Amino acid sequence: MEEEKITCNEVRKHVCESLGENLNDEKCISIKRHLDSCPNCRDYFKSVEITIECYRKYNVEVPEEAHTRLMNLLGLDD
Repeated sequence: MEEEKITCNEVRKHVCESLGENLNDEKCISIKRHLDSCPNCRDYFKSVEITIECYRKYNVEVPEEAHTRLMNLLGLDD
């Protein structure tokens, strides 16, 4: 069976949608492999983790407009 190849943008979108979930389904396994081989996505994933940790730690609430601008900037607004 041929391994599903995914793009960096697909990895970023999935990371934002499911950070913290159980990563054992087929798509998540493909993403783990991608993260192992792509330093840019690995850095992106780590920065998202750190950002979320800080927001939780300091109980920061992000206005909807700021969230929308961030998703647009990251190219995850579809």
